[in-house]
Amino acid sequence: MSLTRTRRGGRARLGLELSLCAVLLGVHAAPAHADGQPPRPPWHQGVPEERKQKAEQLFQEGRALHRSAILAEARAKYEEALRYWDHPELRVYLGRVLMRSGLPLLAYENLQQALRWGPGALEPHLEAEARASMSDLARRDLAMIELRCDEPGATVLLDGKPWFVGPGAERRLVLPGEHVVTARKQGYYTVVRPVAVLAGKRASGTLRLSADAAITQRRWQAAWAPWAVVGAGGALGLLGAALTWQANKHHDDAEQELQGLFRQACGLECAPSDGSAYDRGRLENELAVGSFVAGGAALITGGVLVYMNWPRSYRTDDRGDVKIELAPAVSDSAAGLSTRISF
Repeated sequence: MSLTRTRRGGRARLGLELSLCAVLLGVHAAPAHADGQPPRPPWHQGVPEERKQKAEQLFQEGRALHRSAILAEARAKYEEALRYWDHPELRVYLGRVLMRSGLPLLAYENLQQALRWGPGALEPHLEAEARASMSDLARRDLAMIELRCDEPGATVLLDGKPWFVGPGAERRLVLPGEHVVTARKQGYYTVVRPVAVLAGKRASGTLRLSADAAITQRRWQAAWAPWAVVGAGGALGLLGAALTWQANKHHDDAEQELQGLFRQACGLECAPSDGSAYDRGRLENELAVGSFVAGGAALITGGVLVYMNWPRSYRTDDRGDVKIELAPAVSDSAAGLSTRISF
């Protein structure tokens, strides 16, 4: 079988019949090329003939090795041929070798590449084979991870390799087992989560990032309140000082009055002192002591409150919790469990 073969049989007859119908109806279709030849498939365009011949040679060598079950060498030949010419049929043959070599993910990707040109790119039996093989691989040998990240500019990685940038949702086929999903963005906590998936199952969820920022906050929003207590303590202290000064003055007045009476030496004929200045001084002294005690207590309390209400900076919490939900997943061909992982 040659990579450069032409379509034969029914397809050629169908083209002839369509041409005859066009002539009978008077419809003149413009040819794709000046020489009237039909347009060449896209994988032919821009590929020199010498590269095609080299790819054909490697393809035939690979097929011979493939028939002899020398899979590693056959794979090397097919991959080398693809470097010369990316032909969809080559992808199918490489997919066969990879499936037999126990590499289902690489096989799926090559079969997907073979079908990327749409229907008709391959012979019908090869196209049917590729689609059936992909379905079998997805059901028996591969798993799917489907993630969504709504944070703009967040980079999502799968097993350390870039996957997509948010916001958006992507899905990818992976080998069964444990994989690591990472989401990161400047100024946000990096989310790193393991995701375990089984063959034929799907793990889906949403990645949520929380801001990594320093927040300055006080215990009480009214920052003036502790300082008001300090101010009240200072005012009481000043009041105590004023009362002390006043009490001392009244004590001095009472003492001077008593000394004046002794200097008069009037004895029993002297008028007795009413003692009002002394009593006022004593009362003021007691009030001063109370003011000092209350003011000191207020100053201490205010100082403690100022310290407790001093601005403090802390980092926001990382809220990247994981919640796993199991939900039944039923399809036309199989029934099982789909694992939904919410980040």
